Amino acid sequence: MHARINGTEIYFDVDGMGLVPEGDQIVERPVLFLLHGGPGSDHSSFKSNSAALRDTAQLVFVDHRGSGRSAPADPETYTLDQNIDDVDALREHLGLERISVLGSSYGGMVAQGYAIRYPERVANLILVATTPSYRFLEDAQRIVSERGTPDQQRVCEWLWEGKFESQQQVYEYYKAMGPMYSTRFDPEKMEKGWPRSIRNFEQLNLGFSTFLREFDWTGQLPSISCPTLVLGGAHDWICPPQHSELIAEKIPRAHLKIFADSSHSIADDEPEAYLAAIRGFLTYCSK
Repeated sequence: MHARINGTEIYFDVDGMGLVPEGDQIVERPVLFLLHGGPGSDHSSFKSNSAALRDTAQLVFVDHRGSGRSAPADPETYTLDQNIDDVDALREHLGLERISVLGSSYGGMVAQGYAIRYPERVANLILVATTPSYRFLEDAQRIVSERGTPDQQRVCEWLWEGKFESQQQVYEYYKAMGPMYSTRFDPEKMEKGWPRSIRNFEQLNLGFSTFLREFDWTGQLPSISCPTLVLGGAHDWICPPQHSELIAEKIPRAHLKIFADSSHSIADDEPEAYLAAIRGFLTYCSK
């Protein structure tokens, strides 16, 4: 499905019932927007690792503007600020008063900004393997220099400089970095799953060469008043766990869970615990 908003077409998909029969009543489930990483990735990985949450919430999978199955747009609008405003425009397009938001990695940066800019529209917030500021770059670069192989260090230069030149280079990057992204990295699984995803390397380049070098929500996090769950991976190299800890420290009454056996890909590294944490949080918030 596509929504015409803010001068472009945003792709979204809906999974799960919003109204559920329970005994002699109809119970309303939370509507959970899932915001993907990147910039320039798409929602497809959520359908492999998070779709089971349909038993707890009505899921709305979103491709950011110009990403995945969303329509190409003016590259000057491929920004963090615009992604935030697009989430609210999609909420309005769907006629929803308030939404729950799950943002993973870059999607978590968007989700934080959304909760800060549109606090009255956010019922619950779930932040997965993300960071509140540009400071993650220095930490990630240090970790790769200390723990990365020569090949991993080589492909990361494309990321740091925002200089991917082809989809093949993006594939080469993720194949080399897979063991750092996931403690359970499976090359065969990646090969099978890769064709399902649509990646915009121009957006990835723009993000890492511009706004990801300067954004900073840290000082505004205390203004987030909705119930918040923060999930981090103990072995995460690109959004190290201290960034999740800082987010949870700054947001009033946020609940923090660090997954001891996970890297950046928590949903793949500890799938049962990941789903249980989110289900428990949403169920508690719905009472």
